[in-house]
Amino acid sequence: MGDGAINIDFVLLSSQPARTSKITDMSEQPPVAQTLTQMSVPYRLFRHQGQVTSLEQAAAERGQEPGQVVRSILFRLGEGSFVMVLMAGPAQVSWPALRAYLGQSRLSMASEEEVLSVTGYRVGAVSPLGLPGPIRILADENVFIPEEVSIGSGERGTAVILKSTDLRSSIDAIETGKFASDK
Repeated sequence: MGDGAINIDFVLLSSQPARTSKITDMSEQPPVAQTLTQMSVPYRLFRHQGQVTSLEQAAAERGQEPGQVVRSILFRLGEGSFVMVLMAGPAQVSWPALRAYLGQSRLSMASEEEVLSVTGYRVGAVSPLGLPGPIRILADENVFIPEEVSIGSGERGTAVILKSTDLRSSIDAIETGKFASDK
C-alpha cells in the first residue's frame, strides 16, 4: 500500500456480501464516514440519486422502514448551550419530557445558523458523529430498537447505514431515555 491508497472494507448490513473499495483520498468520503473509518466501525454509504423530500422517501430508497432513519435534532438550552436529541423516524420530541429530563423550563430548537456553527453540518445532514466539539447527546429509547439504522453523513443526499449497536458504542456518554411524544 505504498501508493497512499487506503483499502476500506464496507461491511454490508444486508444479505449482500462484503465488498472492498479502494479510496485514494479519505477527503472524498463524507465527514461521518471518515470518523467511522478511523474508529474501525463497519458501515455503508448510501447516496440518493435525486433530491429527498420526505423521511418516508429516504427510508424507502435505502430499503429501510421510516423508524430506522435516525434524526439528529439540536436544541438551544441557553446562550451558547446546546443538546442534541436523536429521534427514530417520524417520532416527535415530547417537549415536556425533554424539559423535565434536562431540568429546563425553557428551550428551543436551534436555528439553521446555530446548527451549522455548533455541529459543522447543514440541516438535513446532521449527525451525532464527527462533531467539532463536545455536545451532550440524548437518544430516544426507540433509536436502538432496529438492528440497522441510518444517520446523516455530514453531506446532504448521503446517509451512513450501520448497526444500531455500533452507533450506540460510537457515541461517548450518550444518554438514553423516553423523549418521544405519545401522539
